Amino acid sequence: MKPPKLHTYNNMPLPTTITPPSLCPAPIFPPNHPHFPPRNQFPPGPIFHRPRMATLSGFIAGSQLVGSSGSGGGGDNEARTLIEYVGGGGVDVGDDLVLLIHHLQYACKKIAALVASPFNSTLGKHTGFAAGAGGSAGGSGRDAPKPLDIVSNEIILSSLRSSGKVAVMASEEDDTPTWIRDDGPFVVVTDPLDGSRNIDASIPTGTIFGIYRRLEELDHLPTEEKALLNSLQTGTRLVASGYVLYSSATIFCASFGSGTHAFTLDHSTGDFILTHPSLKIPSRGQIYSVNDARYFDWPDGLRLYIDTVRQGKGRYPKKYSARYICSLVADFHRTLLYGGVTMNPRDHLRLVYEANPLSFLVEQAGGKGSDGKNRILSIQPVKLHQRLPLFLGSCEDMEELESYGNVQQKVNPGYEV
Repeated sequence: MKPPKLHTYNNMPLPTTITPPSLCPAPIFPPNHPHFPPRNQFPPGPIFHRPRMATLSGFIAGSQLVGSSGSGGGGDNEARTLIEYVGGGGVDVGDDLVLLIHHLQYACKKIAALVASPFNSTLGKHTGFAAGAGGSAGGSGRDAPKPLDIVSNEIILSSLRSSGKVAVMASEEDDTPTWIRDDGPFVVVTDPLDGSRNIDASIPTGTIFGIYRRLEELDHLPTEEKALLNSLQTGTRLVASGYVLYSSATIFCASFGSGTHAFTLDHSTGDFILTHPSLKIPSRGQIYSVNDARYFDWPDGLRLYIDTVRQGKGRYPKKYSARYICSLVADFHRTLLYGGVTMNPRDHLRLVYEANPLSFLVEQAGGKGSDGKNRILSIQPVKLHQRLPLFLGSCEDMEELESYGNVQQKVNPGYEV
């Protein structure tokens, strides 16, 4: 008889009864758990001050990056979590906002798991939603929601309710704002799952959010009226904003009014770790991001700008390249890191849910957000689902773009809004 065949691991023989150790990190949630863990409230006493994690093997680069910036721990090579950072380790935003951020990051980890699930393509069949169903979006100016949009919206709303810190939530998925509680100090506006129409192709998606303080002077008004007016604050009143990118890494990028910082999800611990402190968008990039299949629908100014920079004849004597994912969070994230301009020249993106939060982030990183003529954060919203052109990017690129004058596309042939 032949001796039993042995498996090998790292060129070492192993008996058939022993399986090689897993090389994959532990999942965020236990695989044998049918549900996500319960929302536990924090223990009494000082919160968010657990001992810091020691430097992780294989995470040296991230830890050194945190220590080298001057805002990430004084070079102590310790990984700093999002909650440690907002709880006083980087900025001190107050316990109410820290608690809200804790619940918001928890919701986004659930959405990240949902987006990565092999079963999300059959979600509509199991929940009773059909793609594009969920109520008519025509009169409200909303896009028809997809099943994952609806579930993501419910995840965020549930987490905000549990936080006890939110008065009203306004979502791109809802016709009207949702009043949550009278004594909540904050207002949250959100696009729960940007880019979901491309999710079947595994294109990166994201969550966008903005946080305002509740306008106490409106407390005497009827609920529907005060919910709407609280949601229509200008971007200059934002307390915090951010996005979460669901891609090869899950990245929580946020600003609390003192710079823009990015945290990467560590799947071995479930923590968002500070990996990009004090992000600064380059003053000039070499990439433009736009759907230039619509080139012939554009106004003369925008066509001339694109023709000029891609030939290397603009103020920056290098030829620009086009990079377009058609996922706003993904295109903006790349622009934030590498510079250039992300744009949609037609009246398509929402002032409340997308333009204001992302403009706050890019300004805090040293860039600029504009509708082609005006600073986004200075525009007073008049409707909940108000749309406008959006241009985000490097300061010098944005100034050059705006100098061409006519860059807003007001004629939209072939589009359904």
